[in-house]
Amino acid sequence: MPEMHFRIEWPSGKEDECYSPSYIIEEYLQPGQAYAVEEFLERAGTALGIASERVRERYGFVCTSALDQLRELEQTCALLTPSERAGSVKILGFEKHAPRDARAGKDESK
Repeated sequence: MPEMHFRIEWPSGKEDECYSPSYIIEEYLQPGQAYAVEEFLERAGTALGIASERVRERYGFVCTSALDQLRELEQTCALLTPSERAGSVKILGFEKHAPRDARAGKDESK
């Protein structure tokens, strides 16, 4: 499966590197764009859910890494102050990685 990381900046200024097991995230988030916190969570949640489902369709199991990533995003959002929650999340960029077999574990070519 192709996989990628995407960097975000929270309204607090904190930056995070996030994981997606699919390039689908590019259809929901655009580098340089800023999304209201709730809209960001909705878009990221939809994309990560689709990504996890693609893994299930291909390998017979959901992608727990995608679901864990969504949970982390939700937890970070829950810790934002009310004024930060009224702000936006900026998409800083994407880093694509070569496809690998999800059953093989970590990329062994490194």
